[in-house]
Amino acid sequence: MAGSIITVAQQKGGSGKTTLVANLAVAFAKRGLNVALLDTDPQGSLGRWFMTRAERLGDPGMEFSTASAWGVGYETGKLADRHDIVLIDTPPKADSDLRPALRAAAHVIVPVAISQVDLWATESVLDLARREGRPVTVVLNRTRKGTRLDADIQGKAAELSADLAETRLANRVVFAESLGQGAGVLEAGASSPAAKEVNALADEVLIAIAG
Repeated sequence: MAGSIITVAQQKGGSGKTTLVANLAVAFAKRGLNVALLDTDPQGSLGRWFMTRAERLGDPGMEFSTASAWGVGYETGKLADRHDIVLIDTPPKADSDLRPALRAAAHVIVPVAISQVDLWATESVLDLARREGRPVTVVLNRTRKGTRLDADIQGKAAELSADLAETRLANRVVFAESLGQGAGVLEAGASSPAAKEVNALADEVLIAIAG
């Protein structure tokens, strides 16, 4: 049975796509799942993270590959045959180049940083995913609990035509620190608030792709 393909997409740069992919990959691997990563973003941030991880650990504990937009279908097919989970990191745009990554996915995750601009940018990604008939989960990222902006964005995100994850990822320095070390927050401290957030989100995603 082929593995599940999850595409992480958002039109606006800086939304935390690569951070989300890397941390979910570590969380899934720690659950004993065979994980593969596919980087379709020319910036190559996920590749840099993976190489840093490989240099630090020797065995990164997951497979990594790259593909152009139109090579996504072929590459994900190969990876899904050998892995339980394939996570796709995409470039910050929402146009025809993104469609192959959406088409290949069983589920789409859209991170939304706490800003009105990020929320606006989400609409075009949701529209493309809808055209491809793919279920979407919106994840609020870099949240600031207790602020008026946080409450406002959370309320408006709940009105989007997509499922809103119960788990929210707070604006924590450890996410950036661990990414620069080729690690996930689960490896920086399994009992930290950030690690608990990632574990909870990983559970939500696994339930979503199973259902």
